[in-house]
Amino acid sequence: MYNIVVENIYLLVVITLISVLQNAFFALKVEKECNGLQKNPAAFERVSCANRNCMDSYPTFLAVMWCAGLCLSQAPAAFAGIIYLVVRQKYFVGYMGQTCQSTPGYQFGKRILFFLFLMCIVGIFNYLLVRFFSSDYKEYVETITSAASALLLIP
Repeated sequence: MYNIVVENIYLLVVITLISVLQNAFFALKVEKECNGLQKNPAAFERVSCANRNCMDSYPTFLAVMWCAGLCLSQAPAAFAGIIYLVVRQKYFVGYMGQTCQSTPGYQFGKRILFFLFLMCIVGIFNYLLVRFFSSDYKEYVETITSAASALLLIP
């Protein structure tokens, strides 16, 4: 029983742990700029704001990634999660330069969150179809979702 549960969530766990490491990296950047606050207060303000923005969207990301992985399919949800972490890194680094450099990362991140949200809705809808109408379309939806997750790479 334990192995079946772990097989269904291990990719989501790995992505979550990577995101925790990324959050630690962001916190270290803020701390580093805080120590040099007297030298460049504008840099501290940018890094601090980028960190706050990333932390504001973090619970939403975790919620939709886990829901999508549990309700529908683990692999596409984990793939979207790793792409989201790359985009979030791009956003953070872009924000440290000039705020206009972070806009593409922000918009791409919104698109990934929307994809994960749609996965959640489709998974819940499929569950309701199975529960009330005995119609299971999970295999078809998983195939479509796996193919559609590759489309996330298109800018």
